Amino acid sequence: MITSTDNPRVKEVRRLRQARERRATGTFVAEGPREVERALAAGLTVRAAYVAPALLPAWPHPHTEVSERVLAAMSYRTRPEGVIAVVEAPARELPPAPTLLLVAVGIEKPGNLGAMARSADAAGADALLVADAVSDPWNPNAIRASTGAVFTLPIVEATAEDVAALPLRKVAAVVDAPTPYTAADLTRPTALLVGSEDDGLDADWRALADESVAIPVRGRSADSLNASAAAAVLLYETLRQRG
Repeated sequence: MITSTDNPRVKEVRRLRQARERRATGTFVAEGPREVERALAAGLTVRAAYVAPALLPAWPHPHTEVSERVLAAMSYRTRPEGVIAVVEAPARELPPAPTLLLVAVGIEKPGNLGAMARSADAAGADALLVADAVSDPWNPNAIRASTGAVFTLPIVEATAEDVAALPLRKVAAVVDAPTPYTAADLTRPTALLVGSEDDGLDADWRALADESVAIPVRGRSADSLNASAAAAVLLYETLRQRG
């Protein structure tokens, strides 16, 4: 059992809180029984798993035992759930002949990115494209918000040039667009473009879109939806139109 927080393996896990370390190693941390089980069910490779028997006495998969104190030092959460795993990030490619893509542009909050992955997966999108990335899908908050969708949904990094080259109609969410989202034809193969929480899509991204649409907001103080809510509205309008 590992009982010291100075153990090199403990430090290795803690370093994975940083995006640059996740990118350099090609790994991320999954926390809690649900997330680790879903990573395993998705066929991802678990390089190491650490379990505090006092919190999780009957973990059935290979693991190294650690003390509660050590697990707390490893954990991103304030209340660890007994197991933490170091997992290889899957290398996904864009599926052939996609008919529905969600393009997340410049998303800053990991929780929003994870929620967008969850909605894209639930709506049957073929993939999530992450462009001008500020946060990454392997951030612990993104993983948790996705409820494991990031383990199975193809998530692909893309540039504006990559998106422009897609043989799909590009529909951009723009706050002041004259066309309401319900008036757009989303029955054809479509890539939905949703921008960052504060600034939305810049002029270059708007220019590559075939059509811009707005989601009406009638609140007294709210002037827009957050990125994940806007994505969910557009995804499910697509689903509705396609029957």
